Amino acid sequence: MTAAAEGSPPLRMTRARRNALLQSDPIQGMALISPTFLYALILLVLPILVVIAHSFWTQDYLTIDHTFTLENYRLALTEPIYRELLWRSLYISLTVSLFTVVLAYPIAYFISFHGGRHKSLWLFLITIPFWTSYLLRVMSWKVILGYNGVLNSGLMGLGILSEPSTALLYNSSAVIITLTHAWAAFAILPIFVSLEKIDRTLVEAATDLGDGPLRSFLRVTLPLSAPGIISATLIVMIPTVGDYVTPKLVGGKDGVMIANAIQAQFGKASNWPLGAALSVTTMVIVTLMAGATVLVIRTAARLSR
Repeated sequence: MTAAAEGSPPLRMTRARRNALLQSDPIQGMALISPTFLYALILLVLPILVVIAHSFWTQDYLTIDHTFTLENYRLALTEPIYRELLWRSLYISLTVSLFTVVLAYPIAYFISFHGGRHKSLWLFLITIPFWTSYLLRVMSWKVILGYNGVLNSGLMGLGILSEPSTALLYNSSAVIITLTHAWAAFAILPIFVSLEKIDRTLVEAATDLGDGPLRSFLRVTLPLSAPGIISATLIVMIPTVGDYVTPKLVGGKDGVMIANAIQAQFGKASNWPLGAALSVTTMVIVTLMAGATVLVIRTAARLSR
């Protein structure tokens, strides 16, 4: 009885600690998000694992040989056609990201610093193009850049061209223009949010210390908005590498990207392992490129302060 009585207080303290731990905010938060986390894990990680597994197999028409092989990766990395498509995709993606961020930043800056009480209206107007289908927006650029399109007609009307130009459509430039327009809003919004978080007193302090508008922008506003620039760059860069609809519609043979080759392997070619190897290779290279981009932007922002 005495031993039991002496051991009961620690036992009660242990139960109290366990109950307190279970009722703590971190545990309650994990219990709240765990079903959603598991659901997302199944939907995101499982398909990637399936793709990775397929990349080490081979396929003979409809039959898949599960014997481990690196032949698919050898083809993905050594075949000139796939290397050319991959580098073209990376070039288009980086170019689109650069143009989109450069064009989106002034708009986000104007809305944040000069939008006043009409900021919500400006943001609403930016989202209006997304009320229409993505395919419709791509096709509209096909009409604008086409042989008898709006741009050719306008240039001929101004006397700049004597006949319609065929260089405006079905090339990498057409893909870049179309993707830049399609992803503009996705770049404006994160930059706007980053600019909104900047303490305006810091800008005023820089002005009081003798900085002009340009110097104040370069030393205060631009570095502090680096998180928004990074987010906008990644939001645009990563999906555009895998875009295959836009190159198919406006790219022609000179605007084909790696995603079109992947789609062909999973479709008409019926070579899923090679398509999976191309997908995994692209994912790895894009991940490295995204990491390098983040490092470069952060370094530039740190050096500009």
